[in-house]
Formats: sequence, structure tokens, C-alpha cells
Amino acid sequence: MELWREAAREVIRRALQEDLSQGDATSGSFLPKGSFCRAEISAKEKGIVCGLPIARVVFGEVCREDLRLESACADGEVVEPGTTVLWVSGPAEGVLAAERTALNFLQHLSGVATLTRRFVEIVDGTGVRVLDTRKTTPGLRALEKYAVRCGGGANHRYSLGDHVLVKENHLAFLKTAFPGSWAKELGLRAERIRRSRPWIRIEVEAQSLEEVAELRSLPLDLLLLDNMDVEQLRKAVHLVGGRLRLEASGGITLENVRAVAETGVDFVSVGALTHSAKAMDFSLRVTI
Repeated sequence: MELWREAAREVIRRALQEDLSQGDATSGSFLPKGSFCRAEISAKEKGIVCGLPIARVVFGEVCREDLRLESACADGEVVEPGTTVLWVSGPAEGVLAAERTALNFLQHLSGVATLTRRFVEIVDGTGVRVLDTRKTTPGLRALEKYAVRCGGGANHRYSLGDHVLVKENHLAFLKTAFPGSWAKELGLRAERIRRSRPWIRIEVEAQSLEEVAELRSLPLDLLLLDNMDVEQLRKAVHLVGGRLRLEASGGITLENVRAVAETGVDFVSVGALTHSAKAMDFSLRVTI
């Protein structure tokens, strides 16, 4: 089973607990006992739908029986305003109790997928892959990274154990302990990792062109070019000369991502995909 599906059940359980730990004071008082309903969830704006399997689980957890769900589209599809994405039939009290939690997941994940697709479309034709980061909502990482994939992006590290990424703070220790020979020491440690864990990727962050020059010949897989402008990125690409794959990161926006991609880097990583995506608007309407 995919990681996001395993993570979804625990996240859904906690989300429903937030809403239903004391029951539903409204529906239980005002709905005729035993009421059934049919409802539709529809998009209120154009975007990439994502989170339908999660919404289905939410309704299933609350209604449990006498429930019928009909998806009108699939995750990753473009939907227009007014498009129905899911039909729900079941006990009215359960449908209304699950409504907000289902919509919260659907709106947030569709927002992530939609923003990702915008970045992917802008760099189309350059050969550059759009990556996410670990700047995710605590507890929602697996779902948000799934949404990035639905939007056409690719996932960077899921956790700290996925691959080696030596960043500025790690380098500060090496530079203090090995002044003048920190790059050589980094190379030795990278070689040891290669021998002990040949399957793991090794990436190092470079803050300047001087660091790029020091790192380009080491036994690495990637260089992360952090907060470099377009001209610096072009020079870094020239310095490396294809020896390593290059990832541009820091300050990547919809406005500058095409220029960054055209410098010749292989990847752009964008924290905004998950930490700044605007929720996509959906609504649930009972049709009785």
C-alpha cells in the first residue's frame, strides 16, 4: 500500500475526532430521525482535483453503512467551476457530520496539486523537474506529497533518512573542524557512505560559486544551488559541466521559475508547493 494511504487513516481519525468528539449538536436535534439524502460535491473554481479517495474514506468512517459514493472524476484531473467531483448518498446525519472534514482535505490537497501544476506548466519543455520539500504541514506530509505528484511534480526527500543532504549547518561544523580541507574531508565521508550504502543518494548544498568549484569533483549525486540568482546558476552549470545533477532552491516563484529552469539545472525545489498553496474551493449541496 502506498505511504499516503497508510498515513491517511490516522490523519482522518484525528480530524474526525476534532469535529465529532462531542457528537453533532445540530443535526441530531433538527433532522428527522432516519433521514437519508443525496448530495454532490462540486468545484467552485478551476483547478486540479486531489483528495477524492480521502474524502471517500471520511464519509465511510462516519456513515459506515447504507452509504453510496460515486466519483465523477479522478485525482489529477482538471475541473472547471461547477464540475461535480463526488456524489454521496447515505444517512443525512452522517453525510452532514462528515462534510467539513471531507471538504477540508479535498480543498487543501487540490490547492497543493493546482499550484504544483502551475509550476510544472511554466517549465514545460525545459526538461526540469519540479520538486517539493520537507516544508509540509506537520502530520500531513504523506498526503501533501501525494498531492504534489497529482499535480505533476516529483517528491524530494520524504524524511531525513531518505537520502544524504549536507546543508549549510552541516558544512559549518566541517569548516570549523577542518579549515582549509573541509571539502576533502567531505569527499572522504561521501566515499565511505558509497561503500556502506551504495543505494543512497548524496547531495550537498552550495552557497556560492566558490563552493561549487570545491564540490564539483567529489563523489556526489547532486549539488543543491541555494539562493543563487539566474546568472550565478548559469555559471554553476558551466563550472560543473555535467559531472553532477543540479538542483536550484530558494526564492523560486511562478514569476522566475522559467528563467531558473532555462539556466540548465536539472531540478527546481519549491517549498511553496506545500507551505503556501491556496485552498481550492469546493462545496457540498444536498439534493434530497
